[in-house]
Formats: sequence, C-alpha cells, structure tokens
Amino acid sequence: MANIIQSLQHFTKFESFDLGNQLIEQALIYKENPTLDNTKGVGKRIGCIFLNPSLRTRVSTQLAALNLGMEPIVLNMDKEGWALEMHAGVVMNRGTVEHIKDAAAVLGSYFDILAIRAFPSLTNKEEDTSDFVFSQFVKYSGIPVISLESAIRHPLQSLADQITIRENWSGKKKPKVVLTWGPHIKAIPHAVANSFAEWTLGMNHELTITHPTGYELDEEFTKGATIEYNQNKALEGADFVYVKNWSSFNDYGKIISTDPSWMLTENHFAQAQDAKVMHCLPVRRNLELSDEILDGRRSLVQQQAKNRIFAAQSVISHLLGQ
Repeated sequence: MANIIQSLQHFTKFESFDLGNQLIEQALIYKENPTLDNTKGVGKRIGCIFLNPSLRTRVSTQLAALNLGMEPIVLNMDKEGWALEMHAGVVMNRGTVEHIKDAAAVLGSYFDILAIRAFPSLTNKEEDTSDFVFSQFVKYSGIPVISLESAIRHPLQSLADQITIRENWSGKKKPKVVLTWGPHIKAIPHAVANSFAEWTLGMNHELTITHPTGYELDEEFTKGATIEYNQNKALEGADFVYVKNWSSFNDYGKIISTDPSWMLTENHFAQAQDAKVMHCLPVRRNLELSDEILDGRRSLVQQQAKNRIFAAQSVISHLLGQ
C-alpha cells in the first residue's frame, strides 16, 4: 500500500487498477465517516484555482478538504486574477499581465496542494490534446496538483462515477457499461467522456460507446471499448448507462448532429429493464436527458454528485499521506 501512495505525485488521470481500487475503497470509508481523518490536514492549505465555472467540483473539493481539517482557498483566476501568459519567450506587450511561470511558482509557495480547473479552447487541437494550460501549473508550481478538469480529462468526476458503480453493482460478472452521446446546443469538451472511458476500462468493466457517426473520441481513451453506432443495440443488456454530450474530435470542436432521438427516454430501455442512468451534471433537461429518466428510478445522478465529496477526500488524503 505504501508504494501505491508514494506513486501518487499528482492526480491528473487514471494510473492503475490497484490505485483506482484503493481510492474507491477509501472514499467509501470516508462516506461512512466523513470526519474520520479530520486532523490529517491541519495546518495545511489547498489552493483551488478556477479558470472556468464550477458548481459540484468547487464545493465538493472544499468540503473534502474541510473534512480532513485542511483550509481550502478558492481563486477564480478568470475573474479575479491577472490575465496569464502561458507561452515561453513571449514579449508581453499585449493583453496578458502575468506569466504562468511566475504565478504558478507563487501559488506553489503559498499552498501544500494545488487543484486546477482549465477547460480546452476547442479551437487549438494540438494545445488542447497536450493539456497545455493545465500542464503549465504542474510544471511551474513545484507541489502536488489535482485536476479539477482539464482540456482532456476529469479524473475526480470519473473516480466518483466508479464509486457509484461500485455501490450499485453486486453481480459476479463484469457490469456492462454504456457511454452514450446525447444531443446539445453547444460544443462541449471531451474531458468527461475521455476520463469515464479511461477509468471504466481501467477498472476492468465492459464498456460500449455509442454515438452518431463523426463523434468518435480520441482512440487513446477508447482502446478496448466496443464502438456501436446503433444506440438501441448498444443499450441491450446494459447495467449502467452514462449520458454525456461531446463535440467532434476529428473535426475538432464542431457540432455535427443534434439528433433529438439520442435523448434517452423509457422507450430506450426495452432491452435493459434494470439499467441505471448516470450523468455528471449540469444537464440540460429534455435535451440531453428526459425528465422521466432524471427523476425516475433509474437515475443515479444525485448519488454521483454526493460522491464527488468523498472522491476528492480520498485523493487529497492520499496526497497528504506522502
């Protein structure tokens, strides 16, 4: 166990089945007793730095830190901080005011752990897929960094998702998990879908991904999954159905389809009578998911949201344990 803990320098992605399992089990312990380790973080601070909006991620991370006796400090960098320059060697004679090299180093000296949220541009594929903005904080802060969602991954959400699956699955066989695209009016990042696929496959579940043609995800995250373009066929025998919109990866950031037939209703579950439905929230009701599903017996979305606290608490505890 000690070796696993020591290997967790940052929390930015799925690392291994053993570490994933350990984080899930610790989160479930904290869910039973949230203040079990309420002195572990005394005298330490976590800086939650948001370059983009947040509800669940922001509040759950703060609550997780407080449960461990740690002081969380939140900075909305996009509104309250200086405009950051991310590129090296730039003559800063335009709109940016402070270089990330300086800002991240300062934050690293103020905090014991940094937690960063930085969405993709959905216009510069090369920078987004390299997680350029997020990686600058890792590079220059010099302290452990937790991803609160980056351009390509949302690991805290995915850990909470795996906790939720664990709580709701008692079968001996692998559960059949389906990740299905849902319609949306905006171009949405790939981070949640990428991360959910990465964690679901990493935890050795059976994964089927279904979406209209043109919405193929980056194969880095989907290798080992079954890709099925017929949604009804994909849903046959499903145990868990995760709904998420994403924009095109190959035609980067573009909306190719808004087909309303992809929104799940009870009619979709004729061949999956006991399937549970998941979504990371926020959700556009009666666009991505119908009211009857969100408010019905299948929905796990509120359980997922609550589990965000204990996912974050488990991760922070591991990093403090070093």
